[in-house]
Amino acid sequence: MVTRRAFIGALTGGLLAAPLAAQAQPPGKVPRVGVLMLGSRSDPVQRVVDVFQQGLRELGYVEGQSIAIEYRWAEEKDERFPDLAADLVRLKVDVIVATIAVAVQAAKHATKAIPIVMVVNDPVAAGFVASVTRPGGNITGLSMMMPEVVGKQLELLREVVPKISRVAVLGNPANAGSAPQLRQAEVAARTLGVRLQPLEARGPSEIDRAFAAMTRERADAFLVLLDPMLARQAERIADLAARSHLPAMYALRQHVEAGGLMAYGANIFDLYRRAAIYVDKILKGAKPGELPIEQPTKFELVINLKTAKALGLTIPPSLLQRADQVIE
Repeated sequence: MVTRRAFIGALTGGLLAAPLAAQAQPPGKVPRVGVLMLGSRSDPVQRVVDVFQQGLRELGYVEGQSIAIEYRWAEEKDERFPDLAADLVRLKVDVIVATIAVAVQAAKHATKAIPIVMVVNDPVAAGFVASVTRPGGNITGLSMMMPEVVGKQLELLREVVPKISRVAVLGNPANAGSAPQLRQAEVAARTLGVRLQPLEARGPSEIDRAFAAMTRERADAFLVLLDPMLARQAERIADLAARSHLPAMYALRQHVEAGGLMAYGANIFDLYRRAAIYVDKILKGAKPGELPIEQPTKFELVINLKTAKALGLTIPPSLLQRADQVIE
C-alpha cells in the first residue's frame, strides 16, 4: 500500500513586470528548471520525480550536465510556497514547474517573466489562464480533469452498485475546480436517474462531519471530487468509507492504493512525463502564453478487490477486464 506521504508526493506531487517571451538557450548555457513540490526530500516520492526526469532524458537532457533542476520542498506546508517561489525567482531559473494549485498561485505572484509549467485540476476555473487554447501570460501546462470524466465515474460506480439511488459527492468549495466537477456530476446524475447529496469539506476537520451527513441521509455510495486537500486525506477517507460501509469512486489511483474501492481518472504519471515536453518547448524558445493547455490523453481504472469483498460487492468480470490495475 502506498503511504499517505507517498501519495502527497505523487500528487505535487502548486508579477511584477510584463511577461517576457522565452528565449532559446544560448550555446554553452545549462538551463535551470525550478520545481515546487508539496512534500519533503525524505518522502518516497521518486515515482513521480523519476517520471518527470525520465521525460527530460527522453528529450535529450542529462541532469547535472545539460540541465540543472532546483527542487524546492514545502514540507506539506502550503504557506511555504510564496518563499520557495521567490527563492527560485532570485535564482533566475529559466522555467518553474508547479504541480499543485497553491504552488502555481505562489509562482504567479512571484513572477510575470519566468515561464511557469503547471499540472493542476482546472487551470481556467482557478484563474491561472484565460483559455485552454491560448493561455496568455507566462503560464501554460496540463489540466488533470476533463468535464466528462465525472460522468464516467458515476457510470462506473453504478455498474458496480446497480441499485444505488443516492450518491454523496464530497468536494472542497475552496477549490475553484470543484464547482465545474459538481455541475458535471449533476448532469450525469439526471441521465442516470440518481440523486446527489453535495457535501463540503474545506479542511481535514470537516471530513468527519461530511461522513456523518452521508450516514444521516442514507447515501448508497459516494464520489470524491479531484482536490489536493482531499487527496492528502486518502487513507483517512478510505478508513471512514470502510467504517460507514460505503462504496466510493475516486479520481486518483492513490485513493485505491490507500484502501478505497475504485478510481477512474487521468494517469498522473503520464501528465508529469508530458510536463517535461512543455519545459523542453519553452527552453527552445516557445512562448508559454501561446502553448495550449493540454487535457489528459491517458486514463486509468483501478479497482481494489479486497475492499470490494469487505463491502460485499462483486465486481463484474467485464469491468475487471477493462481495469488497468486490480489490487487484490
